[in-house]
Amino acid sequence: MRKLLDIAAEIIQAQASVGQMSAEQIELALVKTFSTLQKMQKAEEKGVLLDKSGLGEELPEEEAAPAKKEPRESIQDDKIICLECGTEMRQLTTKHLSSHGLTPRDYKKKWGFSLKQPLSAKSLTKARSKAAKKRGLPENLVKFLAERKQKKADAVSSGDAAGTGVEIKEGRPTVKRRPKARKAG
Repeated sequence: MRKLLDIAAEIIQAQASVGQMSAEQIELALVKTFSTLQKMQKAEEKGVLLDKSGLGEELPEEEAAPAKKEPRESIQDDKIICLECGTEMRQLTTKHLSSHGLTPRDYKKKWGFSLKQPLSAKSLTKARSKAAKKRGLPENLVKFLAERKQKKADAVSSGDAAGTGVEIKEGRPTVKRRPKARKAG
């Protein structure tokens, strides 16, 4: 999001490029423009309409922006809104959440999201899913899981429980130990 000072400077620069302005006129115009932009921003945040005097009148309740959004509504098709600060992004990064003193896991717990819920815009999640499917990830994952299951089954049948070094003898597990190294003496 652009800063108000940058926006005000851009507006005044455009005015100065069209006609002659003294340094004092530029300074005065910059201060007035910045002040007006601040009033507009505050009015927008409060859901207030500005009239020419700069004083706002409140909008009817149905037009006013909601103060708190439902957590589920914060994840939209093209953006996600941080429920801590209101920043709109395509993805809530760990770096951004750390500025609030939260990890992604803490954020999800605090706001009631499933721990499997990605903190990104729906369109970004769909694009990643599509790319993974194009690379063959689901089929490769199924193959990997089948191979791992087969290895565990083979290890159990050979007496080694899942390749962990634990042998099954007479119905009781025993741990295989490495022989101790002899001291050279």
